[in-house]
Amino acid sequence: MRQAPAPDLPRLELRRMPEGVEVATPVLPDTLDEAAADAAQRALLDGLLGGEQPAIAWYYTPMALAFTAHLHPEVAVYDCMDELSAFLGASPRLVLLGRRLLQRVDVVFTGGRSLHEAKRGLHPSVHQFASGVDVAHFGKARAPWMAAVPGPADQAAIPRPRLGWFGVVDERMDLGLVEAVAARRPDWSLVMIGPVVKIDPASLPRRPNIHWLGGKPMAELPAYLAGWECGLMPFAMNESTRYISPTKTPEYLAAGVPVVSTPVMDVARDWGAKGLVAIAADADGVIAAAEAAMARPRQSWWPEADRHLANCSWDSIWAAMQERIRAAAAAKAGSRKPAIAAAGQTHV
Repeated sequence: MRQAPAPDLPRLELRRMPEGVEVATPVLPDTLDEAAADAAQRALLDGLLGGEQPAIAWYYTPMALAFTAHLHPEVAVYDCMDELSAFLGASPRLVLLGRRLLQRVDVVFTGGRSLHEAKRGLHPSVHQFASGVDVAHFGKARAPWMAAVPGPADQAAIPRPRLGWFGVVDERMDLGLVEAVAARRPDWSLVMIGPVVKIDPASLPRRPNIHWLGGKPMAELPAYLAGWECGLMPFAMNESTRYISPTKTPEYLAAGVPVVSTPVMDVARDWGAKGLVAIAADADGVIAAAEAAMARPRQSWWPEADRHLANCSWDSIWAAMQERIRAAAAAKAGSRKPAIAAAGQTHV
């Protein structure tokens, strides 16, 4: 008699990264409800930890608190990169879990100035860390030989000038703006790189001069950037973009590509005010700003961009984060000592 197939059980997929980091990814049956999914992830995590407590619990999303609230790490960090509750399809639990997480963690990092302003009154230790950049990696796009070669096969035949985007294509992109720019300037090519997430691919504007190339590995991005005359950041101005501090801003600049962005608050204040990014709110404004940016000799603004980028390395960001974590650990350890001493004196 043929045996029935084994049920699809929760499991962890483990892989070790080249840097030595082990990544554990929970794989859950899609039949589990919310409570069962939380319980399954808690059991998988406990099995992975083997009864030990983590030295650091690093949270990127409040949703993880649903299956980690029983842990007692030496230090808990909330690395708040965005206001996830404002995203399309966000869980209604995000707001409540976010409040609880802020009550439990020892230190909070925010991915930009706007987020810092929104969170600094909710926790005693909130620190701003805007997006960093691997200058050496993206700087490859500035090499003269890169501009002299055809570049990636799927971009080589696209007419110039090329105005490009790379990143996730979701509800944060103003698709109407993209289409309007393409319609007004059919002589420009819009190169759009990135996966389409949470929105219907059928909603993407389709014009002969808009080229949706899909996602690309990080290693290949400098080769694409080397073939662009301008970088675009056509973000929609809505709740999901209110607190963003896009990583692509310093990445475009490190690649030596001029940038035009819609008036995202952190981009306008941190980059636009310094004259490093042109800010435009509508199609006519984007076109005018892009024309001016492409007409400006790149080498004329590279030194100023590089001075700003010198403070944005991931190494410097991580070093500063480590200092904050050490301070939080010391403060937490120090807060325990009086209580222990008092208890000892009571029993003398």
